Amino acid sequence: MVRRVAVIGAGVGGLASVKCCLDEGLEPTCFERSEDIGGVWRYTDSTDSGRVSVYRSVITNTSKEMSCFSDFPCPEDFPSYLPHGLVLEYLRMYARHFDLLRHISFKTTALSVKKRPDFATSGQWEVITETNGIQESHIFDAVMVCTGHYQEPYLPLASFPGIDTHFKGQYLHSRDYKDAEAFQGKRVLVVGIGNTGGDLSVELSRVAAKVFLSARSSTWVFSRVSNHGFPLDMVHTTRFNHFLEWLLPSALTKRIKFRRFNSWFNHANYGLASTKSSNFKIIVNEELPFCLLSGTIVLKPKVKEFTETSVVFEDGTTEENIDVVLFATGYTFSFSFLEESVRSLFDDNRSLYKCVFPPQLEKPTLAIIGLVQLTGSVMVGSEMQARWVTGIFAGWNKLPATSRMMADVLKKKPTVKRNPSERENLKMSFISYTDEIASCAGIKPSVLQLFLVDPRLALAIFFGPCTPYQYRLVGRGKWSGARDAILTQWQRTLKPLRNRVVDDSSDSSSGWLWICLLALPVALTAGFLLSK
Repeated sequence: MVRRVAVIGAGVGGLASVKCCLDEGLEPTCFERSEDIGGVWRYTDSTDSGRVSVYRSVITNTSKEMSCFSDFPCPEDFPSYLPHGLVLEYLRMYARHFDLLRHISFKTTALSVKKRPDFATSGQWEVITETNGIQESHIFDAVMVCTGHYQEPYLPLASFPGIDTHFKGQYLHSRDYKDAEAFQGKRVLVVGIGNTGGDLSVELSRVAAKVFLSARSSTWVFSRVSNHGFPLDMVHTTRFNHFLEWLLPSALTKRIKFRRFNSWFNHANYGLASTKSSNFKIIVNEELPFCLLSGTIVLKPKVKEFTETSVVFEDGTTEENIDVVLFATGYTFSFSFLEESVRSLFDDNRSLYKCVFPPQLEKPTLAIIGLVQLTGSVMVGSEMQARWVTGIFAGWNKLPATSRMMADVLKKKPTVKRNPSERENLKMSFISYTDEIASCAGIKPSVLQLFLVDPRLALAIFFGPCTPYQYRLVGRGKWSGARDAILTQWQRTLKPLRNRVVDDSSDSSSGWLWICLLALPVALTAGFLLSK
């Protein structure tokens, strides 16, 4: 019987794990090597500590309603997209509300996590920690590793001939970037066009003499502001859209997607992406297209090599007098504190059962939380994982046999190993993954059943945004406020914008009623098909 649980890391995943342990009557102890909670969301000017944190200007790519914990909505006066300071404030509110801080040991580093000699029967772990130079050994029944993606910068210098032998300028990884002040008047090359590369290129374009952005793959650019000014993810991440993707032929779905991708601007004209692309990534950036249009950012292909002062690209073009190269090439994870026999069981999250459990372990008492790439909020995915895992630790949920878990892993594991800068292509569908984990945990809502007992709520769930409150309607951890949170999510979205009220007497309520009535048969059919 699992009782004592070690939680490593007090970021988003760690806080959710501590809370879920408490919900299940377990005894968590969280080890956090820094002096505070927040993980990467706790901004710091310094990079000396080795701790990864966000850059000063970062703003979330997912909206507050789609990113919050499932039983703790963001305050209604918070904007839809949050700067890092408000994310940290929200995490502090969450920790205070559920009294999590007393379970966290700060300035305590987990040095090693090893299986006990009797692990095959007990499933226990020995965790050695260090606080102020003093080491201590602990015995735990289970361990939840919550250190996330962003551990070690991925800097593939070998893929860029001349960068460390000929190039006389400066180069750095995006982990070491905090603001644009040091780049005033310089010619900068940014390598990598993920969300970070796009953000930093835009910010640098305001102060640098010129910014060049090197992209090796097709990239579709979205704005956070979607139809009628609503948040992008609240408009598009719906069960109705998910159902259509499942229902329609893949070729037609692809055509519809590309048409929507190009509805803002023609990406081929900007050299970003083509509808013929088979491998592509999606980033969120409102300003990048204008910077390309105004010439403050110049898009370039993959780098071929560096000389003393210039960079040569694969298309044969050269840009001279490059002062700084900024690598936005992602991160790797190592879990160096895990013993080698355990660490060797997985090389990425797809080697884990449901991206959480190493399936080869004799006892399922080690869980990796937050090591998942989703098309939506990782915060929601991490909490869902923690709820499922702690239910297993407490004996409410069960894992299948090792052979079945291994078969599931092999079926889903990509045939080609990707480097960290290409992991964007391996993102999993937000709704597919959260529904899958929710089904395992017994907390997935049935749209069809809801239509029979609460049609208004069912319509909001099926046609509206797939907000995390949906996973608090049924099962263990059911929250009495979930229904109201779902029905008022649009009000909380609009509340921060109501600082200047204008008269809009148009009444669209009757139109919305007709839309709902016409859509009811579609929703009922979808609920029936998806429940089979």
